[in-house]
Amino acid sequence: MRYRADIDGLRALAVVPVVLFHAGFSLFSGGFVGVDVFLVVSGYLITTILLEDIENNRYSILRFYERRARRILPALFFVMLVCIPFAWMWMLPIQLKDFSESLVAVSLFVSNILFWQESGYFAAAAAEKPLLHTWSLAVEEQYYLLFPIFLFLAWRFGRNKVFWMIVVFAAISLALSEWGWRNNPHANFYLALTRAWELFAGSIAAFIVQKRGVQSNNVLSLLGLAAIIFAVFAYDDTTPFPSVYALVPVIGVVLLVLYGDRETLAAKILSTRVFVGIGLISYSAYLWHQPLFSFARIRLLEAPSTYLMGFLSLASFALAVASWKFIETPFRNSSIINRGLILNSSLIGLLSFVIIGYVGYNQDGFKGRFKLLLQGDVGHLAYHELIDKEYLDCEPASVARGALNWEGFLRCKQTQRGDADWILLGDSHAEHLFLGLAEAHRDKNIVFYILDGEPYVGNHQYANVFDFIKSSQKKKKILLTMHYASRVDDANVLKNGFGETIEYLQNLGHEVVLIGDIPRYEVSPEDCVYGNSIEFLSKFCSIKRSEFQQQRDIYEQTLVNLADKFGVQYATIYGPLCNKATCSMVKDDFVLYRDDNHLNIRGSQIVGRYLGSKLSGGSNPGRANH
Repeated sequence: MRYRADIDGLRALAVVPVVLFHAGFSLFSGGFVGVDVFLVVSGYLITTILLEDIENNRYSILRFYERRARRILPALFFVMLVCIPFAWMWMLPIQLKDFSESLVAVSLFVSNILFWQESGYFAAAAAEKPLLHTWSLAVEEQYYLLFPIFLFLAWRFGRNKVFWMIVVFAAISLALSEWGWRNNPHANFYLALTRAWELFAGSIAAFIVQKRGVQSNNVLSLLGLAAIIFAVFAYDDTTPFPSVYALVPVIGVVLLVLYGDRETLAAKILSTRVFVGIGLISYSAYLWHQPLFSFARIRLLEAPSTYLMGFLSLASFALAVASWKFIETPFRNSSIINRGLILNSSLIGLLSFVIIGYVGYNQDGFKGRFKLLLQGDVGHLAYHELIDKEYLDCEPASVARGALNWEGFLRCKQTQRGDADWILLGDSHAEHLFLGLAEAHRDKNIVFYILDGEPYVGNHQYANVFDFIKSSQKKKKILLTMHYASRVDDANVLKNGFGETIEYLQNLGHEVVLIGDIPRYEVSPEDCVYGNSIEFLSKFCSIKRSEFQQQRDIYEQTLVNLADKFGVQYATIYGPLCNKATCSMVKDDFVLYRDDNHLNIRGSQIVGRYLGSKLSGGSNPGRANH
């Protein structure tokens, strides 16, 4: 395959925006499209290599895998190895447990699947996952694993039919991504099925180039370059991705590949020494940047400054130079590292990281590394295990099926057999009140139905629940709440959504109660449990009352107005967590939160009982019950 310097320049155009986007520089709001550029380039290069091997009768899947192992694994293994001691020193147990699991997933080429599964409602901060960026490597590796086999099996049908098969596969994958961002955006982002069309776009370009060569067209090649640059600066985190929006940078790469002959202006720009130099180290730079950023965020108690993130961005390229020179380059040289050595060392490396990750995960992140300052469960497992053990599955089953749509997240439980007396309806901020409320009112059959959405009668996600409520002959007390801070962008939407819901439920004869919310913190409760000092607890495990008031301003006046309009009770629940000056996630040497905005077992018992006393206290309808 003829070397094209502009392709290395394209890699530079991909990696720099990605790094600066992850560093938080808002100017590069669409820098994530660099990953899509990488995928198209990979599809082009890999297909070109395979086509040339087929035509020259030297096609060997084993040799292909050897080349991929040389290209990908040595630098990846080195970065993973360097991450382990810093993870041990700086990560909290839950973080280290998650990191250990990611070591296993990366080694098995399925980290995209892991991070998709971790991207749900209770996901840890993505910015604090050192190996998060390997999801894109997993997508490529899955392509590397399957595409050569497909070519081997399909080539008997002829070159043209294989080409059109790939075109059809690409169209199907693009259609899936269009459906996916609307229906399951997390899966759409991470999974290979909805990313494959970008790789196939590169494959299609490879077929065309091999048949007619690289064409020279200044207009089309510059248009391709402009399309990539446009996406980098014009897109942002509100842009559905991948979707038809990704066609802009993807087609941009294809235009450069097809029409960027070395004599074109675009190719000359991308072939300059700076672009080519960055392109050569782009893989290592991509590997280094996320661990550097993640460990900085983990280690520092406050968000890293712009200056620090800029320095770490430069550091990722400096480290990339070293790993490219001393790791990537030697391992790609078969005269230095022969086939047997590269394959055996790859297998040993993969098994070693699987074992290390397995041990770290099963040891729960080695909690014994820390001296406990507080008591209390953190993370979501203990709370979910307790209510799963102590309470019943929901009735009827049709409603439970509608609610139980996320594995590992209890969407629906009740305290007694039969139809419910009280219903907690909302998102997980309804669920975390259940335990304490159930203990406070053992005479009531209490149930929670929760989904990842706003509990409005017009929200189709809750259709099963509202249909069940409508069909039930028993009059109920229905408690409406949610995590307002993450869901309320417009007070009018809250007003209309809850207003329609209250009116609907009252027309059915049910009593409605509006429930407020608890303080949200910037720190994980694990930091409080395993913190290094009492000063840490006082500074970072509490917030000023005025700061919590800003959180309440998002929703509280709207709820008060709704309570007055419809004559319903509005109950606040922050009383046990706040005094006149501050609010804290710690009380009497116990942490009360399981993450930065959900109550743990003890927190639910305290706050749920507090709410329970209000609900049985005969408060005047239409008045906020503080």
